[in-house]
Amino acid sequence: MGIIGRFAGCFTDHRDPELIEHAVDHLIAQRVFGLALGYEDLNDHDQLRHDPLMAVLVGKRDPTGQDRLRQRDRGKALAGKSTLNRLELSPPRADENSRYKKITADLGQMESLLTDFFIEAHPTPPKRIILDFDATDDPVHGDQLGRFFQGYYKEYCYLPLYVFCGEHLLCAQLRPADQDGAAGSIEKLAGLVERIRRQWPDVQIVVRGDSGFCRENLMRWCEDHGVDYILGLAKNSRLRWEIDLELELAKAESEATGEPARRFKDFTYRTLKSWSRERRVVGKAEHLVKGPNSRFVVTSLSKEEYDARSLYEDLYCARGEMENRIKEQQLMLFADRTSADDMRANQIRLYFSSIAYVLLSAMRRIGLADTSFERAQCSTIRLKLLKIGALVRITVRKIWISFSRSYPYREEFLKVLANIRGAPPVVLRC
Repeated sequence: MGIIGRFAGCFTDHRDPELIEHAVDHLIAQRVFGLALGYEDLNDHDQLRHDPLMAVLVGKRDPTGQDRLRQRDRGKALAGKSTLNRLELSPPRADENSRYKKITADLGQMESLLTDFFIEAHPTPPKRIILDFDATDDPVHGDQLGRFFQGYYKEYCYLPLYVFCGEHLLCAQLRPADQDGAAGSIEKLAGLVERIRRQWPDVQIVVRGDSGFCRENLMRWCEDHGVDYILGLAKNSRLRWEIDLELELAKAESEATGEPARRFKDFTYRTLKSWSRERRVVGKAEHLVKGPNSRFVVTSLSKEEYDARSLYEDLYCARGEMENRIKEQQLMLFADRTSADDMRANQIRLYFSSIAYVLLSAMRRIGLADTSFERAQCSTIRLKLLKIGALVRITVRKIWISFSRSYPYREEFLKVLANIRGAPPVVLRC
């Protein structure tokens, strides 16, 4: 799929070619593969630079590092932390006259690349796609630029915006925390819709999000541009009044059976001031052992497409899967390692994590199909298939990797390897 090479193409190298020992694509590969393998910090690479298998993975011709120019570097095939941090810390206007940091990143290309990977993963145009929008907290523990105290999360943090379609990542945008969770979502949605419809003009696009994205300007934009939506709606006294009868019926059923009970009501609703029109709202009237539990969603989808129950239970509740993908990125691929001083460097770090996610997600989708790991999380894939004890021997012509006969996932490993080798080539988008 060319994931690493195409991501490296988002960087411009202004260094003197005569003095380069580590090409940009090698640096990018080292950083991304390190994250995928569980090495979250640049400091880890001072040990990894001795690893011959990592050097092979990155693409070094001499994995022993004996061809390095300086005597002190021999035996270290890969770059150390001081070289790698130039990928993140080079200012946007750096050029060949800059003293140390001369590798500049194009954040716009990186953002577009995520959409390209998503489109290329579909050999035929889908009839409908659901874009899940969500904001989450990225706690910070220093004086980074853009840090603010966020009242909802009760901590100093960033407030990144994520967009997923199923397991595909389309957006990971770092934002300051002193703004609404839906800030910038219209601009992001407009860019995604334009790019997707250019490739798939007939696809139905549905935007899904929690009540933090239930904003008049976002719903109005969707209605004006032929995009459907289903969004959580914060409850209030008028909404509760609408489902009073359903709540009473659910309570009576729950008390009679001793089990939770739920009813649904489909109705039209308009706020007193903020909404420009009436919209379809579905209310869930649920009674649990501990008491009532009401929820509401607003949607542009018609009753013919979804009745009230299926709209809420089958369509809206499925957005919880997106939260699992965010957890994968933050907890397993270290998207929350945003400790650089400025937001640009931290955004680049977030893109490194995002590309590591794209890499492992592609492996899960293609390589792990029809195996016991096809729904495994990134940490499980890493533990059971990638970081395996083996004997490594380096000769003049080859590197020998001898696996243990007692490796418990031998059959799955071979099946994954066969899946990857047999995968059809990806049609690259220009």
